[in-house]
Amino acid sequence: MIKILIIEDDPELALILTNYLTKYDMEVIGAEDPYIGLSLLTQHEFDLIILDLTLPGMDGLEVIPKIREISNIPIIISSARDDITDKVIGMERGADDYMPKPYDPRELVTRIKTILRRTHSIEEKVEKKEELFVADLKSHSITFKGVFLELTAAEYDILGMLIQHKNGSVSREQLLYESEHIDDDSSIKNIDVIISRIRQKIAKIDSEHVYIKPIRGVGYLLTDRV
Repeated sequence: MIKILIIEDDPELALILTNYLTKYDMEVIGAEDPYIGLSLLTQHEFDLIILDLTLPGMDGLEVIPKIREISNIPIIISSARDDITDKVIGMERGADDYMPKPYDPRELVTRIKTILRRTHSIEEKVEKKEELFVADLKSHSITFKGVFLELTAAEYDILGMLIQHKNGSVSREQLLYESEHIDDDSSIKNIDVIISRIRQKIAKIDSEHVYIKPIRGVGYLLTDRV
């Protein structure tokens, strides 16, 4: 089933789109607030985002680069604003398509299927590549790009959890309390210190990309989407 995130502050329109897309075997989760939408993106796996531009607290054009910081998920802009500049800026910042309101929901379905056919084809090619991070539970070791990382027990615990939740956020509290080799009395800040050490060891192999990204107010996310 295709999973769609709609960030739209018009609840009536969001409901219409949700009901229509459901007929085409699409599961839809909606968020009226862009901050809630960004939070949902770190907690769930979505196939595509439908993004309004006129949103409370943050303009949709500002939301796009924040999405791109954590995900390459396809984005369709859905907006009543008729300024061509918005379309140009939106596409430059990483949107995949732009639909001016009002539009026929049937066209939206067609656009979604077209984009997903293209992106899924790209993803299939990417999936054929070897995983960048590989954890071996038997030897309690982790390799990055085929190179063994020299990790302490605590670093192994933390990186192992991030690998387990790859492309999804993990809170500092979870990293702290689920690690077998970190004292329960340790400070949350100790997690940041351990993450910094892990990053340094990864950087010795690849210093061009950041693979462990902070999620403000939440924790961290491990990604191999560079």
